[in-house]
Amino acid sequence: MFRNFMMGRYGNDHLNMALMIASLACGLLSMMFAGITDLIFALLQFVFLCFWLLRAFSRNIQKRQKENMSFLRVWSKVKKSFSGVSGFFNRLKDREHRYFKCPSCRSRLRVPKGRGNIMITCPKCKTKFDKKS
Repeated sequence: MFRNFMMGRYGNDHLNMALMIASLACGLLSMMFAGITDLIFALLQFVFLCFWLLRAFSRNIQKRQKENMSFLRVWSKVKKSFSGVSGFFNRLKDREHRYFKCPSCRSRLRVPKGRGNIMITCPKCKTKFDKKS
């Protein structure tokens, strides 16, 4: 029965998942705060849920796909700006190497720890510089 109801409807995509996460976040925030802030977050949660429902049960599939594609374009730019954060945490976990930036081309170089003063040659621009590992 539900399968027949969803026939020809849009369903779920990345934008709907983001709307659901935003709705859950607003719900949690509304539980944390009191007063007018609580009301604002509860209202935002309601708006996100309504928009999610309208998108999920819509029959205008082309329009929903366009919305999702424009969301993914924006999301990829946001995601790209945070891409260096995961590399930073990976470097923190690495206890066997030190990381330096080349003074001329600013590329990141990995050098083994405990070697004393060493001459580092950048593989990209061939600049040589002295560092303590």
